[in-house]
Amino acid sequence: MITLTAQILVVLVALEHLLILWIEMFAWDTVGKRVFRTIPEELFQPTKKLASNQGLYNGFLSAGLFWSFFISDRSWSVNVQLFFLGCVLIAGLYGAITSSRKIFFIQALPAVFAIIFVLLS
Repeated sequence: MITLTAQILVVLVALEHLLILWIEMFAWDTVGKRVFRTIPEELFQPTKKLASNQGLYNGFLSAGLFWSFFISDRSWSVNVQLFFLGCVLIAGLYGAITSSRKIFFIQALPAVFAIIFVLLS
């Protein structure tokens, strides 16, 4: 049960970052305006390339987490999951400190739960 919960949490974190990739790379000036409401509307067009770059990094986090499911060696799979979840956690903490506390709950906290369950599995 713990292993299944860990896998579900890892997939959810990976899917979240895949969604962030899509918003930041492909829907920045449409959906992005509804998601990132603290950014003034006139800044979306000038920051489109910056957001796209940010989205690419979120895609790398997602890809790393999904990749971990294709590693046959259990210890390597867990290590890869912990590495990428740690990256998500650090990014979430940094975003919470520098941008919005809400990022802690949206990004960092799910990573914390996933890390805990991966370690317990």
